[in-house]
Amino acid sequence: MIRVVLGEPAASGTECILRSVSSELEPDTPESRELELGAGPGVQDRLRAMGSLPVGAAVITPGGELQVPFLIHVVLQSAEEPVGKEGLRLALQNGLRRAQEWGLETLSLPPLGTGAGNLGAEEAAEIMVPLLQDHLLRFEHPREAVITVANEYQEAVFSRAVELAGRRASARGN
Repeated sequence: MIRVVLGEPAASGTECILRSVSSELEPDTPESRELELGAGPGVQDRLRAMGSLPVGAAVITPGGELQVPFLIHVVLQSAEEPVGKEGLRLALQNGLRRAQEWGLETLSLPPLGTGAGNLGAEEAAEIMVPLLQDHLLRFEHPREAVITVANEYQEAVFSRAVELAGRRASARGN
């Protein structure tokens, strides 16, 4: 099941938060920075020790001081490669793969790849929601994805995308 909720990922009550980062594993949005600060220095130190990763990579760490057991960090951009649709698709697929491997039941994530100079909410929803829907139908974990949005506009865009994905899945017999 996919739900769209107006609010913060850390307040969603899920087992894991998926957040975007740069290839240097640095926050790439204000929301990602807030999660990093909330997780505390232990998580920051783990990420620094990993070095750099390519766009599309995903790594999992403990949630640190956040009220969530795990964080999945997905790489959406590098100094050479700006945020793009294919990078978003690959990063989300790999993030969901980590959730499946770890047997995580619930996952929250903000709209990925959005913000100034990046993808629009509609573009992000067109990529994220069908990919989430497909993964949830095909794999055991996670069982639920909560898309946490920052405003009513994003809530409307992602809610429409979830509704459309549900109709498509019903039409296919899933």
